[in-house]
Amino acid sequence: MKKPSRNEAGLDRREFGRVALAGALGGNALFSLTGAAEDKSQILESKMKIAAQMSASLSDEEIRFVRQLGIDHVVIWTGGTNATYDSFVRLRKKAETAGLRIWNIGNVDVHNMEEVTLNLPGRDEKIAQYIQYLRDIGRVGGIHYTTYAHMGNGIWSTKPETTRGGARARAFDLSKATQGRWNGKVFRMPLTHGRTYTEQEIWDNYAYFIKKVAPVAEEKGIRIGIHPDDPPALELGGVPRCIFSSFDGYRRALDIANSPNVGMCLCVGCWLEGGELMGKDIIETIRYFGERKKIFKVHFRNVSAPLPHFVETFLDNGYMNMYEVMRALREVDFDGVIITDHLPYMNKPATAFAHAAGYMRALIERANAEFGVSRHVRRSASTKAVTSKMSPAGVDGVPV
Repeated sequence: MKKPSRNEAGLDRREFGRVALAGALGGNALFSLTGAAEDKSQILESKMKIAAQMSASLSDEEIRFVRQLGIDHVVIWTGGTNATYDSFVRLRKKAETAGLRIWNIGNVDVHNMEEVTLNLPGRDEKIAQYIQYLRDIGRVGGIHYTTYAHMGNGIWSTKPETTRGGARARAFDLSKATQGRWNGKVFRMPLTHGRTYTEQEIWDNYAYFIKKVAPVAEEKGIRIGIHPDDPPALELGGVPRCIFSSFDGYRRALDIANSPNVGMCLCVGCWLEGGELMGKDIIETIRYFGERKKIFKVHFRNVSAPLPHFVETFLDNGYMNMYEVMRALREVDFDGVIITDHLPYMNKPATAFAHAAGYMRALIERANAEFGVSRHVRRSASTKAVTSKMSPAGVDGVPV
């Protein structure tokens, strides 16, 4: 598998899921060609939206900061007593009053359920809770997406490490891994649930779950984006990460679901963590699933290196050229939201987010310009005439 190219552009990661912030494009720049007015209809504006991850309090301070960044789409996390229909309605009204659109309201209580992944006591009750959650967000109106994760023992990390300028960041070193965490619960080595599970068990449990919830998602108009395992492609604590840890795993899982409402929450950071273990690189993955309209949401982040040891770093400081990722999303006309999370800690979380939001906006505008020119030149009846009117920068800087 082709290893992702390296430049001095990396990505920011996740330790910022509580009150993270991101943004939606207020207006994507279109690249127009002098003297090519007759073909402007061929140069389409990107539908990609940057989104901010916000807390369930949706505080005035958060709203003001997001609006100052030019963001108008948000992702909100809830759980416990906040994960109710009435709470969802309240959040939607408050967001809309502030000029924001909610892309999804996540519920940590049913986002990643060990009972479901491992067929533990209470599985059917958890599935019923998830279905009620789908029905509730469907009733709210205007919300058509949610993220699901199929990890039996949480997200695994090791001691935080430093990245550029001494910023503290989430890290994972397989040689030092001892525990995973999710929603306040700790899962410890050597066997987090007392035994080793088989890959077939994990697949069977996924099929049992998705066959029950997909019809409800279709009925309520909710798309379920499944997040990759984090970290992927390993067996940790006796639980194999065998489904949402590779290109082939996703392809098979989506075939099992057999639903237009089940797709990917494509976490670029997790894909880069896995490296060659994922079977296809991130660009190939975007092209395959994006062309089939199976990418519903993107987590835009970068890491220092693939497994067995990585540090989540700034967007412009990891081993992947993140512009290649953004351009691939533009090529397949991705029309969902892009968020950044797990950000390194600077002087305050908002600083890291502002850096990431600005960087993503610039990448989108560059991709719009480049893809617009490429599309125009490919479709123009007089390519030679068009290119002769382009500026030197346009000719030299934009591959046709």
